[in-house]
Amino acid sequence: MKAIRVTALTGPDDVEFAEVERPVPGPGQVLIEVAYAGVTFPELLQTRGMYQVKHDLPFTLGSEASGVVVEVGPDSRYSVGDRVAAITGSGTFAEYLVAGDEATVKVPDAVTLADAAGMPMNVLTADFALRVRANAQPGQSLLVHGAAGGLGSAAVQLGLAMGLDVIAVVSTEAKAEAVRELGVSHVVFAEGFKDATKEIRPKGVDFVFDPVGGDRFTDSTRVLAPFGRLLVLGFTAGEIPSIKVNRLLLKNISVDGVAWGAATWGSPTYIHEQWEAVGEHLAAGRLNPLRHATYPLTDAASALRELDERSVRGKVILEVAGD
Repeated sequence: MKAIRVTALTGPDDVEFAEVERPVPGPGQVLIEVAYAGVTFPELLQTRGMYQVKHDLPFTLGSEASGVVVEVGPDSRYSVGDRVAAITGSGTFAEYLVAGDEATVKVPDAVTLADAAGMPMNVLTADFALRVRANAQPGQSLLVHGAAGGLGSAAVQLGLAMGLDVIAVVSTEAKAEAVRELGVSHVVFAEGFKDATKEIRPKGVDFVFDPVGGDRFTDSTRVLAPFGRLLVLGFTAGEIPSIKVNRLLLKNISVDGVAWGAATWGSPTYIHEQWEAVGEHLAAGRLNPLRHATYPLTDAASALRELDERSVRGKVILEVAGD
């Protein structure tokens, strides 16, 4: 089968389209004929050896995919012909993928496989941040950094679905238009977002969802209301910020780490429980990803470069077999 391989940690331009052996499912596993694969920021980092999870070279790139089950291992809960999405951490940029039952979920009939490929990591990370870590409730307020990106747009959609008052932070007018299409009433620009947010919510926001980090971190603490919480999800800006903790003390605010992947480790039911929790929103079409572009598997390098250039509005998808 064909797959996108990383053979050297020299960046996205050097990934290889190669022939590899088709995998075989073991106990509690399924073999998926991949229809589409989602492209995420960790894949970009993995091509440079900069992600916290390391794989031995060479390896097949890709963390999430959708497709159809074509073979099941002993004791699998799935059947041949099931439409599924999977979150495996590697191996999804390929024609076939083996995934464990614990990392595989059924795709609702109302969701296309193209949309499903862009859901697992972003939707479940947003759910973990807002429902689990923040315990956000209807009527509370949420500011989302990187709101036009794959993860940010998922947080915007889920926040709106949960009844939150969402403020989206973007860097360009094109990205502002993209998030407005999601139904957001309040859009502010990254440059000067603190003052713009204060005009909308003079007392501050209850939660800040931040996958960006960098130099906007301090101002994120300044826009929090008393007892507000800054949810840290990553550092796409490249710089890992620090904070003087007296700022937390004086305002009664907190900074919370949101590591969804780590939360799933050792829990074979965690992903299924989350998928069920967001099931109503999935079936209603409230969480369909904002899709930026679709590339063929052979052009995975171009898809990764889009993320590297910070030009993405929504989700980038690789088409492997299609619907």
